Amino acid sequence: MKLQTLACAVAVATGGLFFTHAMNEAIAASEPMTSVAQSIQPTQEQALVSRQLATLVDRQHYLNMRLDANTSNRILDMYLDSLDPDHSLFLSDEVANYKKKFGPTFGAALKAGNLTGPYSIHEQYRARLKQFYTFMLAELKKPQNLNQPDSYIETDREKAPYFNTRAEQETQWRKMLVSQLINLTISKEEDQAKQKALKDDPTLADGQDLTAAEDLTPVQTLTKRYTRQLERMSRIKSDDVLEKTLNAMLATYDPHSNYFPPVDAMELNRQTTLQLEGIGVSIRPERGNEDYTKIETIVDGGPASKTGQVKSGDRIIGVAQDGEKMVDVIGWPSSEIVGLIRGKRGTKVTVKLLGTGASMSQARTVTIVRDVIQEEDAGVRSRTIDLTRDGKKHTFGVVEIPSFYLNYRARRAGAEYRSVSEDTNKALKTLADQKVEGIIIDLRNNPGGSLEEVSKMIGQVVKSGPVVQIRDGNGNVSVFEDTDGGKQTYAGPLAVMINLASASASEIYSAAIQDYGRGVIIGSTTTGKGTAQVQLDSLAYGQATLTQRKFYRITGGSTQNKGVVPDIKLVDIYDEEFGERKAKNALEWDTIPTAPFKREGEIQAYVEQLSAKSKQRVEADSQFKYLEARKAVAQTAKEQKKIVLDINKRKAELIALEQKTLAAENKRRTETGKKPYSNWESYQASLDALAESRAKMKANQRPALPEEETFVMEAAHVLLDLADLRK
Repeated sequence: MKLQTLACAVAVATGGLFFTHAMNEAIAASEPMTSVAQSIQPTQEQALVSRQLATLVDRQHYLNMRLDANTSNRILDMYLDSLDPDHSLFLSDEVANYKKKFGPTFGAALKAGNLTGPYSIHEQYRARLKQFYTFMLAELKKPQNLNQPDSYIETDREKAPYFNTRAEQETQWRKMLVSQLINLTISKEEDQAKQKALKDDPTLADGQDLTAAEDLTPVQTLTKRYTRQLERMSRIKSDDVLEKTLNAMLATYDPHSNYFPPVDAMELNRQTTLQLEGIGVSIRPERGNEDYTKIETIVDGGPASKTGQVKSGDRIIGVAQDGEKMVDVIGWPSSEIVGLIRGKRGTKVTVKLLGTGASMSQARTVTIVRDVIQEEDAGVRSRTIDLTRDGKKHTFGVVEIPSFYLNYRARRAGAEYRSVSEDTNKALKTLADQKVEGIIIDLRNNPGGSLEEVSKMIGQVVKSGPVVQIRDGNGNVSVFEDTDGGKQTYAGPLAVMINLASASASEIYSAAIQDYGRGVIIGSTTTGKGTAQVQLDSLAYGQATLTQRKFYRITGGSTQNKGVVPDIKLVDIYDEEFGERKAKNALEWDTIPTAPFKREGEIQAYVEQLSAKSKQRVEADSQFKYLEARKAVAQTAKEQKKIVLDINKRKAELIALEQKTLAAENKRRTETGKKPYSNWESYQASLDALAESRAKMKANQRPALPEEETFVMEAAHVLLDLADLRK
């Protein structure tokens, strides 16, 4: 069936987590845009897109919530919180003035393309941020007392009142400074101990270059950091203000309607299509020196590779657009450098590179023509695993699905394109041909994607019937059916693995498998992102996603908020704050009537026995015991609502947590036949070596970590248990 879409929409996306956006700001006012002289001014295109998006959210969002005075005031609160989440920059009287002047008129102003309000507030925000950095730099020149056993700083001030006076504010800033200095002092001591451990036992490095960080004192480190952040403020653009403005508006409606300026829109498209327009390199901050960003890997056959002049390990010290001056990017964050390098296919970009060990005088420039880069290693991956039980070897297939991708633009243009349903279908056929005893679909950490694709994929393992129900803001319900005429690529034993980072399309898939009784669902409760967004890619400036529909299981319950609860529960490695249930302005859970369907199997009758058998194995498994111990340590740290401003007490608290973590790791190592670490420093050095070696591998070449693979092996055990119970 076809979905109705807006005139400027081209796809329905189910993955609101595709591109992580910090929740942003938005407000507006009724004065003309030209009445306030600002250093950053919105363009006509930006004013137009604000009109477009405000009109769309007012009229066509799922909630049917008008951009009235009440909504406007809520948006202003969201905007201020996104600029100042700890309530430590704006003062209470300033906030009161903003609310009086701009709050009730936001909707009308934004729909009129009037961005005076948000831009003027952002200007004051930048001025206050400069005051903050300047104050901190001045304080760093004074001696600081790191031994204040009776003083504390709150770790979460999101709901705290704004300060009334500058004096109160500066007291908080001083506390922040002392806390940061304590952290850096402890961190430096631990780094020195780690370097000593590496010197005493070079095998800990596992052949990796674990260069020590710059030898700076905590005061020097903070001075450099704040100086850099001050300099970075000069690079704030109108796009940054616009993004925060429009995303504050959208976040007031729900967490998954988002606005993406042109540079960020490239990232959105890359995530949904597995291709990007750039030069074909991956970059990351250089270890031990955060001033430099280096090239980590190069895509074979990509534009950078074809030049023959770009090498892995090169530092990027400058970037120039075609015909423009070279921009010095030393000290820039990697995300900003990526924004300069990426661009439209066929355009040129020049990068200034510094080879490993080379001096500045040996820097070279390379001009590269951007092209479309296919991310071959980012799609579906399949493999087999062997499990020996009671002396007999069993082979299972594993299909890892990172997202529900579809290059709809290429399909629309009649060109060749990749889709997750085609890739999954091939993987299922290949594994079935290998006579595996069951297949495990791994949807852990899968943020979602195309609704059309997930519907096709359910049809590959289910004979026929509805796969998901969708309701729009007017209450109209549509039922998506399996339309492949009863074809079934794979009809054998099936398990689906999920966790808290499995969202949207992942939840549609696992819910359908559970409702049909087609397979057993294993892991932890999913995100609870049960909404569908229309992707708006014909706006005047940038792109957006707008929530217009809500998903429901074929049994009638929404996947929104509650998520999918697994049949067999395993340890949840994520903090619960990650899920929809903790998100601001998340839509509520509800139900609609059941869609007629016929179950294809029976799982629930066996769940109690399967859970008991699984629990017995998990309690004896060294990897699961390790994960449970780490989760307990993390929970202890999370429960701290305030931290002491005393370096000795802070050290004692930190050492206690470290020792618990080290004990969990060493117990795991002992039980798996490995030598335990002699101390925390050795453990950390080994972790650094592992991270360094894995960063140099392409995604599809990285072996699964033992604590990750234990979930897969347990899923295989559950399938064996199910087969035994059915005999």
